[in-house]
Amino acid sequence: MKLLLVEDERRMAEAEAEVFRQENYDVDVCYDGESGLDAALSGIYDAVILDVMLPKRDGFSVIREIRREGLRTPVLMLTAKSELADKVSGLDAGADDYLTKPFMVEELLARVRALCRRNMPAMSAEDGRLHAGDLILDIASATLLCSTTGQEIRLGEKELHLMEYLMEKKGSIVPREKLALKVWGYESNAEYNNVEVYISFTRKKLAFIGSGMEIKAVRGLGYELRKQNV
Repeated sequence: MKLLLVEDERRMAEAEAEVFRQENYDVDVCYDGESGLDAALSGIYDAVILDVMLPKRDGFSVIREIRREGLRTPVLMLTAKSELADKVSGLDAGADDYLTKPFMVEELLARVRALCRRNMPAMSAEDGRLHAGDLILDIASATLLCSTTGQEIRLGEKELHLMEYLMEKKGSIVPREKLALKVWGYESNAEYNNVEVYISFTRKKLAFIGSGMEIKAVRGLGYELRKQNV
């Protein structure tokens, strides 16, 4: 799961990001409203945690622009303001949830888990795993299973993020650039050929477990997870 955290207090931002990383989330951090908006508009995030009081552009303005652009990414707003009017303003602007500082870490994590569940229709409510064709991805254990053969294999970190995104978008073509952002993030210097390398690694693992699914390269467009042609 990939999160965007927009928080101008750097020490707090790093502390919150570390909490999420310990829970196996992939987190990008922005420290002002403008960079946060630019990152959010990429559409690569499963949820956005957005502070209200930000330099350059406040959180209300950011969420309004996100919704104006048609993005449905779940957004949790964080603020030191506890007045009802501020909460109403945030929700009316398009936020999905609102949490007032100070808060307990357990509540923050629970709220983010709830937002991510809403944004993942392919996730089974019963077992908390992603399903696509005969593939089952257990994110917590980074294990990919073929339901037809019963074979399973452990994925590396980048392979896990890559398969998670392709399974979420199953049946759709994912641009290589967006896949690179999803897996490596904005702060990485990864080249696009890294995507091809990890696609190759993952294809070998699909073959190893005997899956009927394949990662198909669509020339000039990107990659698609789909059933193999018989």
